[in-house]
Amino acid sequence: MFAEERQALIADRVATSGRETVAQLAAHFAVTPETVRRDLDALEAARQLRRVHGGAVAIDRFSLAEASIGERQARRQDEKNRIARAALRMIPSSSTGSIILDSGSTTERLADLLAGWAPATPGDQLLVITNAVPIAAKLATAPDVQLHVLGGRVRGLTSAIVGPSTAAQLDALRPDIAFIGANGIHPRFGVSTPDAAEAAAKSAMVHAARRVVALVDSTKLGRETLVRFAALTDIDALITDAEPAAELADALANAGVEVVVV
Repeated sequence: MFAEERQALIADRVATSGRETVAQLAAHFAVTPETVRRDLDALEAARQLRRVHGGAVAIDRFSLAEASIGERQARRQDEKNRIARAALRMIPSSSTGSIILDSGSTTERLADLLAGWAPATPGDQLLVITNAVPIAAKLATAPDVQLHVLGGRVRGLTSAIVGPSTAAQLDALRPDIAFIGANGIHPRFGVSTPDAAEAAAKSAMVHAARRVVALVDSTKLGRETLVRFAALTDIDALITDAEPAAELADALANAGVEVVVV
């Protein structure tokens, strides 16, 4: 196996498991620990992982670590598509309704589906409220969607619109469903994201909507990032691609959260 091939596989293992030791990787790939350390050095230089004592961790395991929207779009595409399709089924097509689409790569997959959405009764429309520049661009010309773009400051890393004016606008709205993204959902800490400004916008969405649905792929389950924006009891449903671990599953059940695994 070429070094580049092994390094790609190492990066994938670390991203999936969250943490790998030098000994584990050396045994799995039948190479020396020194070879693994060189591989990890190369992968850290390429921002594929973070070196720690005795091994490596995924970059997104740090509380402030955050990938750009472009980087996230390229990850776990099949899983995010399945989550988005399940979310679409929660949107009624029988009457005019309103939803929030939070900024994020999984909510953006839902926006792709909504671009072709049609109501059961001709003339009905769906109002989509969003703070995501890419989602607004996708839905701007959708024939059966009314688009409401929240105002504020655009955060470059994620293309999310944030700030006090964003939260103030949400405070005056009462949409039917909010579809929310997150960087972590933890049995004790709750639902979190690395950035305080985005957390404030997400919190405002959670408190504005009649029903809150978290769209979270399984790499985020059991994780804590820097800023909590909701407790588990604030969430009505979680759509994810794998069963949560026992502690998180129990906490979700105790909070009354419907868990949909796709």
